[in-house]
Amino acid sequence: MTGAWPPPWWDGALAREILQRSGEHLLLVGTALGLALAISLPLGLWISRRPRWAGVVLAAASTVQTIPSLAIFGLLITVPLLGGIGTNPAIVALTLYALLPLLRGLVTGLAQVPPGLKEAGLRVATVIGVGVATIAAAIGAGGLGVFIFRGIATVNNSLILAGALPAAAIALAADGGQGLLERRLAQRRPKAARRGGRRSRRVAGSLAALALAAVVGLRLLPTAGGGTVRIGSKSFTEQLILGELLAQQIEADTSLKVQRDFGLGGSGLIHEAVRRGRIDGYVEYTGTAWTTLLGQTPPPPETLDPARKVFEDTRRLYAARFGLAVFPSLGFENSFAILVRRGEAKRLGIASISAAAPHTPGWRAGFGYEFLNRPDGFPGLVRRYGLRFAGPPEAMDLGLTYRALAEGQVDLIAGDSTNGLIPALDLQQLTDDRHYFPPYDAVPVFNAASLRRHPELEPVITALSGRIPAATMQRLNAQVDLEGRSVAEVVRGWRLQEAGDAGSASGRR
Repeated sequence: MTGAWPPPWWDGALAREILQRSGEHLLLVGTALGLALAISLPLGLWISRRPRWAGVVLAAASTVQTIPSLAIFGLLITVPLLGGIGTNPAIVALTLYALLPLLRGLVTGLAQVPPGLKEAGLRVATVIGVGVATIAAAIGAGGLGVFIFRGIATVNNSLILAGALPAAAIALAADGGQGLLERRLAQRRPKAARRGGRRSRRVAGSLAALALAAVVGLRLLPTAGGGTVRIGSKSFTEQLILGELLAQQIEADTSLKVQRDFGLGGSGLIHEAVRRGRIDGYVEYTGTAWTTLLGQTPPPPETLDPARKVFEDTRRLYAARFGLAVFPSLGFENSFAILVRRGEAKRLGIASISAAAPHTPGWRAGFGYEFLNRPDGFPGLVRRYGLRFAGPPEAMDLGLTYRALAEGQVDLIAGDSTNGLIPALDLQQLTDDRHYFPPYDAVPVFNAASLRRHPELEPVITALSGRIPAATMQRLNAQVDLEGRSVAEVVRGWRLQEAGDAGSASGRR
């Protein structure tokens, strides 16, 4: 780095997205604090007059704080009334986390302790809310956590900082602003204290009403209009690229606007998002759809053209069960790749998973969270090949497994066959000689109702069929993971190259 501005990873689109995500972050935290105030103010006044209930109420609020925030987000997306993924479960989770410091501050403040404790609860709740809200990106609620999850997935510290630094700035600004307000109010407190408890209750009631009004106003803000489609992606590099590819192609070839809801966690979460219409489309892999989402078994090894069979059956079942349209493959397969260090494979003379099996009792394994639990993942792989490891496999973000393997922290991982880090880190893919994994062709999946609303989408998505070979996909992944280029820039470059190649071919004809 020479210190020049802008750095290689920066572009104007990223700056605009930081502003957009900051707004989403403020909306989440502001809405949750409004709800928490509307609940805690009357509840705090009620228990202040009934001290025997204070312990019970505070204990209940404290129990919420003991539950990991990510677990609460995960649990709430399963509540039907909250509508699955998105802002609703995120706001409920943030509200629950804000209640304890607000209630504790109110109870202690009304118990005639030093005045500063009365406002401290709101300041603590605000700072907690800003921090915890970054996790909301894992369930499609947006905010600055989008950059943090994207940065972890692509092992890009710059993206992590693009989310963490604005979040820290928001927290510091909110805390400083509330501190200033406290000092202003402190100058008026002696007179106000003489006016009795009835005014306190009226003020509390007014604040609660204002908080509720703010919540209603925020929730009634206009959402994406009828001319907007929402494209999603999972949370690893290739998925971010493919989501951006769909988005740019739609923007270029139609008059529609695209809302990018990228980094929506794993397969089950994004599948529910498209099935419920929270997003309009994304790119899935046929093997994942077949085994994980449809609960089918891989076709037997003797099946003629298993890729065609899995695709056709997946398309038929998706339409019948879920109301989803599956488009033809983009042109490549991204299978699970069982990887070891190339030097170790050469030293041991192994090229297949079967040949590696006798060595695994002395090895450590590392896998992504989803691979450890999915039906075509770790449990079945162990049974098919009789693998035994030195200890339980390390669970980590998929994007971190490659470097963990290259640096010798683990000895075997399950990566993606099109990942650009495989050649760059000198890793070797072992052959699946017992045909454990099904075909994993990359196919766009769209909500059928969305296609009926926007029939212009179908020819645009169909036109992408067969246009991305596996080698091209691996190169695009490497441009993000290794060269530090932005996803939007990489996709724009590919589209320009494709347009140039098409023009050259037309000229030759």
